[in-house]
Amino acid sequence: MDTLTAARRVVVKIGSALLVDRDTGALKSDWLTALAQDVARLKGQGKDVILVSSGSIALGRSVLALEAGALSLEQSQAAAAVGQIRLARAYEEALAPHEITTAQVLVTLEDSRDRRRYLNSRATLEQLLKLGVVPIVNENDTIATDEIRYGDNDRLAAQVAVTTGADVVVLLSDVDGFYSANPLTDPNATRYDVIEDITPEIEAMAGDAGSGLSKGGMKTKLLAAKTATSGGAALIITEGSILHPISALRNGAANTLFPAGLDPKAARKRWIQAMKPQGALRLDAGAVNALKSGKSLLPAGVTSVSGAFERGDPVAIEDETGATIAQGLTRYTAQEATQLIGAHSRDIETILGYPGRAALVHRDDMVL
Repeated sequence: MDTLTAARRVVVKIGSALLVDRDTGALKSDWLTALAQDVARLKGQGKDVILVSSGSIALGRSVLALEAGALSLEQSQAAAAVGQIRLARAYEEALAPHEITTAQVLVTLEDSRDRRRYLNSRATLEQLLKLGVVPIVNENDTIATDEIRYGDNDRLAAQVAVTTGADVVVLLSDVDGFYSANPLTDPNATRYDVIEDITPEIEAMAGDAGSGLSKGGMKTKLLAAKTATSGGAALIITEGSILHPISALRNGAANTLFPAGLDPKAARKRWIQAMKPQGALRLDAGAVNALKSGKSLLPAGVTSVSGAFERGDPVAIEDETGATIAQGLTRYTAQEATQLIGAHSRDIETILGYPGRAALVHRDDMVL
């Protein structure tokens, strides 16, 4: 499949129903072993891979022998706390034979809504990927409440893709694509190969969750597709219950593709550019030239700071005359930035009293 073949960075979402046996609550070890082989192949082709995996609550409730049916918030959080350890260990053991290191990353909706947390999450994931690690991302169900929840990992996977600038999101589902109606109940339902635009007619076709373990349905997958494609990532829905689902997809398995509207970098730049600046950083001529050559903004090149901004806020970046030449997301508050005016990166810890990031505004968080 061209979209997957050309991708540099791939996010794969795995639902509880694929990973955990519905009747016994046990991990599907054979399926996970096959998925690990698929991941190893992607890594062998030079691709970054991020897994967004459900399953902690399903695994934990089995260990705790919680009764079938809906769980209370407290029970869900307790099950997640127990199951998360087992889920992380399962991925570690499945990928270790391929000499792949894994990392557990737990997030909530607040981590993407709050720009400071967003930048911290992005920086952590970027560093893990640079080190060749496969992050295993899940919602932090041990602390999440309805107010700060994604609620399903389809949308979480899409947000992770946007956060990390991924090229494609693969949603491994219990169906092989998006249908005009529920294919389990309507023999006339037809599958879409490609959906360029998510129209009201398409939205009306989406049904609800069909699995006892899954919280997502086609409605959530459409929401995920909107998030991913607007952020520069294509999204694919395909059958995930078979062994080696990614290899099957590469070999032409049925699927539905939602193409990206922009490439990830262009989409991110447009997002940053649309924000209202909360302050300004004025630079010397050397720093201006460095930015134009693709460098990050270091404190040494800053001559003045204005405005009241926090970490993660958008700021205007000005040349010596006060003309705006760029806009970016700052990694320091206005107070911290003022303290760092003209400072070398090696002196940041001495000035602030704690270690900080070398760049005041990283080039990935900046648009000229």
